[in-house]
Amino acid sequence: MNKFTKLSLCLCLLATVLFSACEKEYDSIETIDAAAIQSYITKNNLTTAMIQDPDKTGFYYQVVNQGTGSLFKNPDSVFYDITIKSLTNGTVYSQSPIHGNLGTHVGYSTAVLSTFNFPAIRTSILALSPGGTARILLPSNLAFGKNGYNNIPSNENIDITVKTYPFRKQWLFDESKIENFLTSKGLVAVKDPSRVRYIVSNVGAGADVITNTSTLVIKYTGRFLDGTTFDSGTDGTYSTTLQQVISGWGVLKNFRAGTKVRILIPSDLAYGTTGSIDPNTRQPDGKIPANAVLDFDIEIVSVTN
Repeated sequence: MNKFTKLSLCLCLLATVLFSACEKEYDSIETIDAAAIQSYITKNNLTTAMIQDPDKTGFYYQVVNQGTGSLFKNPDSVFYDITIKSLTNGTVYSQSPIHGNLGTHVGYSTAVLSTFNFPAIRTSILALSPGGTARILLPSNLAFGKNGYNNIPSNENIDITVKTYPFRKQWLFDESKIENFLTSKGLVAVKDPSRVRYIVSNVGAGADVITNTSTLVIKYTGRFLDGTTFDSGTDGTYSTTLQQVISGWGVLKNFRAGTKVRILIPSDLAYGTTGSIDPNTRQPDGKIPANAVLDFDIEIVSVTN
């Protein structure tokens, strides 16, 4: 056997050993995850509650609350929230934005944290009806793996709660949010044909009619329904036209200069399914999440046509 042949044989043997070692390490992590999840299920008396995924890839899910009506199908719209926790100690790693909600077609409901794809979410939703809740036990090799993600450690088994809402359309969900808010605060509002609600606290006496091209000087405070302020301009220097702002502000055409009004805007007339956008990057800026209903106090200081 010549030197070249011996060297090739050695390299082949080395590659085989390295490949086997990698395969063994992967299998080992998979095995450890499976054992940890099985131990958790047994310890917490979840043996009859947890359902193994149909493809036996390693995750389990539980129908906590079935919901009402027919089961979801892939083409259906689903509006939901997700909570991601550690299976080990219950640490909450991520939650859906509290001022909005997630929404997509069931078939596309696998995306998490904009980067990861978890088919387990779709599988669990398909076992629910609108308003239902599911729980998923996801092994690390199907979750964030050996690299982890942000505050999620390496090889962390994950406990996911998926809560769906009993609505087939986002605008119906928004209507419910607004009605519940008004009732809880004891408020009575006028419903504009646009679906914006408004409460006038001072009727303006200005002469000019407001149009889309009118220049308005406005004082405003914008809040989410829980009272958290996300933006304000109360010094009387903010100037705009209705063409430059969210469409829900179009309700201001009902009023005159001097009016003080509170308006509640459904998400589709605010920042819609993407949330607020950074004008430079054209990407969501995180200030206003997707599907957020907004609450504004507005004073129309002046109108110029």
